Amino acid sequence: MTAKRKKKEKDVIDLMLDKLDFHGMTKDELTGSDGLLRQLTSRFYERVLEAEMDEHLGYRKHDNAGDNTGNSRNGYTEKSVILDDNSTTDIHVPRDRNSTFEPVIIPKHEKRSPLFNDQIISMYSYGMSCRDIQRHLQEVYGVNVSAELISNVTESVMMDVREWQNRPLDKSYPILFLDALRVNCRQDGKNVNKALYVALAINWEGKKEVLGLWLSNTEGAKFWMGVLSEIKNRGTEDILIACMDGLTGFPEAVKAVFPDTHIQHCIVHMVRSSTKFVSYKDLKAVCKDLKEVYSAINEKAGAEALEDFGKKWDEKYPMIKAAWQRNWNELSEFFNYPEEIRKAIYTTNAIESLNFSLRKITRNKSSFPDDDSIYKVMYLTIRNASKRWTMPIRNWPLAVNQFAILFDKRVSF
Repeated sequence: MTAKRKKKEKDVIDLMLDKLDFHGMTKDELTGSDGLLRQLTSRFYERVLEAEMDEHLGYRKHDNAGDNTGNSRNGYTEKSVILDDNSTTDIHVPRDRNSTFEPVIIPKHEKRSPLFNDQIISMYSYGMSCRDIQRHLQEVYGVNVSAELISNVTESVMMDVREWQNRPLDKSYPILFLDALRVNCRQDGKNVNKALYVALAINWEGKKEVLGLWLSNTEGAKFWMGVLSEIKNRGTEDILIACMDGLTGFPEAVKAVFPDTHIQHCIVHMVRSSTKFVSYKDLKAVCKDLKEVYSAINEKAGAEALEDFGKKWDEKYPMIKAAWQRNWNELSEFFNYPEEIRKAIYTTNAIESLNFSLRKITRNKSSFPDDDSIYKVMYLTIRNASKRWTMPIRNWPLAVNQFAILFDKRVSF
């Protein structure tokens, strides 16, 4: 909407309000169940529905242009509508003789305004079940809404999920984070622990972009290869750097689909797995000493820092140094990049930040009723999180310049 049109509409609204006399009106007369605000809301929807009917028939009410057109208005149907504040109001919905009118603002068989549906979807996105939403609406607003009705509203999200999951992707991405987390789901009457695969990219604008979600009963390199193949089929031809955990066969799976991609063992994953069994009193010191390893100026300095780490901690935590040495080939790739690219890979903690949001939802639910419910809630969680992804990574233009030097002709915009 243009600024000129916004001003014109504001002037019209002000003109209408100037004709109303609010002096001496009580709160109940203004906002009560039969108050002025409720009446205005009801009339607003009725006017929009009349405008929709004009558009449908091709002429305005009482206009002679409608004579002998084969269709005309045919009275009204009274309908009780749940508003965005969860109160109700009655409106008159126009009908046509051929029964072909399909209202848009409040569709047939719907008893909720669009904003009310948005409220239900918002509660659902934060992990509330259909029954939880039903109880909340009853206890807080005194509105009785069936669990089936709420389920139908949230089911509309699945169309958005399918469209999002199949959308075309960029031709290339500089960085791709690959990770999986565990979720509980009901299947054949039993609780099943499934792997939710997440592909999070940093695009050429330096912003985070979730490429998709996939469910499987287990996490494995073979399934990851299928995920990557799907990403390629959706238009992505090249990925410069892929960051992942130490799953056996994972690098080979990436190389099978994107042979030129550089593999980087995710530093965040490595630190997290290394400190899994470290006592709380030692945790801060161990993390500080590990930082000396991955923040070293080059690979040689990093290897020396790891040796120093072993001398200090091997007696108490011998598995940490051994794990880093075992994965050193993938971890040391990190040292081949200048500081700007290192920061883009590590300091944003992109995948961990996203997983925190996803895990926060799973902690609120003992299990999901089915796979679709997982996709719906996780998609809505990502949609909520992505509203905060408005700014590119700090100093991203410097990182792009470094990518252009290191990867030459593979850098494209």
